[in-house]
Amino acid sequence: MPSNRINRINDEIQRELAAQLRSLKDPRVSGMVSITRVDATNDLRYARVYVSVLDKEREKDVLKGLKSASGFLRRELGRALQLRYTPELQFAGDDSIQHGAHILELLRREEEKDAARAPRTGEEE
Repeated sequence: MPSNRINRINDEIQRELAAQLRSLKDPRVSGMVSITRVDATNDLRYARVYVSVLDKEREKDVLKGLKSASGFLRRELGRALQLRYTPELQFAGDDSIQHGAHILELLRREEEKDAARAPRTGEEE
């Protein structure tokens, strides 16, 4: 379990990378791209950055663009955060938003089924 310090650093990395994404000139990294989570190792040598892309067909291209820009992003991150070690960035796709939407849809369907099966009380009197 990460310490409180690591959690704060993860949040700072996430905020800083989100701001830097806007300044990237790579055409592959465009559209609705958001950093959903960052997991840095305890020694801060590596940080896995989870990226969510609205258009799932473009996710591979976006990840390739981010991987090619990782050196630039790491350098800018080092300037902004002033850490002893700037973590090496590893980008991964994140489908948690899509997964959450799917679960909400399943719950909504079950609610509708329950409402259709439930006897209507108070109407028969």
